[in-house]
Amino acid sequence: MPPVKTVSEGTVAVDSENPREDLYKIGVTVNTVIVPVTVKDGDGRLVSGLRPKDFLVLENGRQQTLNYFTSDPFPLSAAVIFDLGMSDAGVRKIQETLPALEGAFSQFDEIAIYTYSSTVSRVSDYGTVGQQLTAVLNQVKTYTGRNNGPPVTGGPLGPQGPIINGRPVDSQVQPVITPPKQSHVINDAILMAARDLAKRDRIRRKIIFVISDGREIGSSASYADTLKVLLTQNVIVYAVGVEGAALPGYGKLQKIHVPKLDVPGVGSFNFGYGNILPKYVNATGGGTVYAENAKADIEKAYARAIGDARNQYTLAYSAKPGAGGYREIEVRVRRPDVKVYSKAGYYPLPTPK
Repeated sequence: MPPVKTVSEGTVAVDSENPREDLYKIGVTVNTVIVPVTVKDGDGRLVSGLRPKDFLVLENGRQQTLNYFTSDPFPLSAAVIFDLGMSDAGVRKIQETLPALEGAFSQFDEIAIYTYSSTVSRVSDYGTVGQQLTAVLNQVKTYTGRNNGPPVTGGPLGPQGPIINGRPVDSQVQPVITPPKQSHVINDAILMAARDLAKRDRIRRKIIFVISDGREIGSSASYADTLKVLLTQNVIVYAVGVEGAALPGYGKLQKIHVPKLDVPGVGSFNFGYGNILPKYVNATGGGTVYAENAKADIEKAYARAIGDARNQYTLAYSAKPGAGGYREIEVRVRRPDVKVYSKAGYYPLPTPK
């Protein structure tokens, strides 16, 4: 192309020293993919001192070129979710550990509090550590858990009233008593927290910290839809599993999912997941679920999990936008005998029109 000597009226002439500087620039829209990474040794301690050359990042199997790297700690935007669907004794045990939970955060963090059982409640919006958070946690200490035990559907203590010779006194018809449907809407709770976190400042690391037995029954949101929001908004899930989730071997139940059982003449029952916490933690890069039942161990788990979230390596690379399809991420570290935790993938932004 010959050099342009003139421009049409009403336009701005290019720099005379570089007359063709802007003529051959092609704009390409890219997504910056941020990948927080936790690296631990065989004893579970954080590995420090790694450099960009120690990391290899693959997207759908193809190596990516890093354009950002830091090992500096980030301030946190943390959504803390309490499970009130546990037994009342389990809820009281968690309430005793709340001062340690507050102490795990720093003055630069911002925290919001949520609770759930059959429904989700946002107890407080985001605020910094201080008197406001202390007051909110004191309010959480007044909540109760599930204390009615298994539903009673028969026998002398059943809801049908007194029985003589197997028949109710007030009626000649034997009533059919079905237990009430239970709900533990952890998917709905995580989804609400993720949507709120999407509105927080991008300079903060966004995490959801769940304290729960991990049961999922009856949420309106599916696991797949909730996970898509988490990965799109760069939200990492950390969890302390208590009650049943802390029992040896209980984590294997998360692989068992019976979504629905139809009983003729009775109705449908959704059994959900036995423990869904490992699925969220593994997919978003939170590492492991800290499964503890003793009060002192739960308090230590708070400090470890929040410390892991704050002190990750942060990697980034540029990727072209796509149609929104899921892209896998694999992070490798050129060090022997280390464990690497990062999100399993992400959903790219669509190509702008």
